Amino acid sequence: MNYIRNHWEQLQLYTTNGLIPIDNNDVEQLMKQVATGRKNWLFIGSADAGERAANLLTLVSTAHRNDLDVWMYLNDALDQLLAGSTDYESLRADVWKQSHPEAVRTYRADERRDTADRNRLTRAQRRLASAKQLAAAKLAAEKNEAKQQKPEPNKARS
Repeated sequence: MNYIRNHWEQLQLYTTNGLIPIDNNDVEQLMKQVATGRKNWLFIGSADAGERAANLLTLVSTAHRNDLDVWMYLNDALDQLLAGSTDYESLRADVWKQSHPEAVRTYRADERRDTADRNRLTRAQRRLASAKQLAAAKLAAEKNEAKQQKPEPNKARS
């Protein structure tokens, strides 16, 4: 409860700005790569090698998040750097994407939309099933209550 009290303004910030997501799923998805690779990187060699691997993972992740063909992006960016280019701004994935539309993987947006649609459908089906269960439970309770209130007819003794 203290956490909520201390961070109440920040927790409500998404209600004032539609660009702020209600959750941090994007960040959690990025951290999934780190968690998956943790054991793989255990014997990477040295601290310097680990830093280089982290830098490369950052470039790959950024390209992936911008729906770029990762190989085309890395190949072009590294070629430009090796050729002596110091225009680092043009090598940012979001800027590079504007000048290389052929490298944009448009199917990724379709995949995300399909996944979101599938998730919405699943949630709607779950809500419908819950509503049906609730209605059935209420009906059963009403029948049980009516049965208890109804007096049983006296049976004549012979």
